Amino acid sequence: MLAQQRQAAILDRVRAAGGVRVSELASEYGVSDMTIRRDLESLADRGLLAKVHGGATTVSPGSAHEPGFAAKSVRQRGEKAAMAMRAAALVSPGDAIALSAGTTTAGLAQRLVDVPSLTVVTNSIPVADIFYRAGRPDQTVVLTGGTRTPSDALVGPVAVAAIGTLHLDMLFLGVHGMSERAGYTTPNLMEADVNRALVEAAERLVVLADHTKWGTVGISSIVPLDRADVLITDDGLDEPARALLSETVRDLVVVTAQ
Repeated sequence: MLAQQRQAAILDRVRAAGGVRVSELASEYGVSDMTIRRDLESLADRGLLAKVHGGATTVSPGSAHEPGFAAKSVRQRGEKAAMAMRAAALVSPGDAIALSAGTTTAGLAQRLVDVPSLTVVTNSIPVADIFYRAGRPDQTVVLTGGTRTPSDALVGPVAVAAIGTLHLDMLFLGVHGMSERAGYTTPNLMEADVNRALVEAAERLVVLADHTKWGTVGISSIVPLDRADVLITDDGLDEPARALLSETVRDLVVVTAQ
């Protein structure tokens, strides 16, 4: 297959699935990882896709665009793994916690499946499924009802009502973007309502946001930056942003990608 033909096929895959991984494409087309990376770079230079760590995704058209769960799962995988490890250290046996929807919180869920006597509230179908498959009998997992979004979150008045009666020790919140002006944001208006309900139900708020989220603004604000008790990010965050966030959030934790 010629490079031009392969790139056209790759672009079709990205548009259909929302995201692709280098390793999967290399195996499928029988070429090296480096060849696929060059293909992705060529397509990215033409503005046809966005290169991310380990793969590529579609180009986001605006603040109301919501990538699917599969598309987001290939982004900043090393950063998300390091953030999940640090966040997991905050959880103790017997805690009642909430995990918002998102690939970062799904990574955290995988690190919490062996924590004894844990109660988990989530509006994320993938997060609930991770705990369900682990099958630890002394854990309680509560999945809110609601309407399903492209990112596999459950949103709407049913979800908000379910959360409104709860009192939780801690919320781990994944966000679409964060900025000094808009705070923590999401591209889904109804998901913002659910996330705000989760914030109100929790004693502590831990935000998980890798460096690419800085300066990204979704259509709806969740809470201001200073509402977070802990913000976990990675060392790709530039120094001006670190300085601002250090003065804004109670505890800024910067990890190194795995």
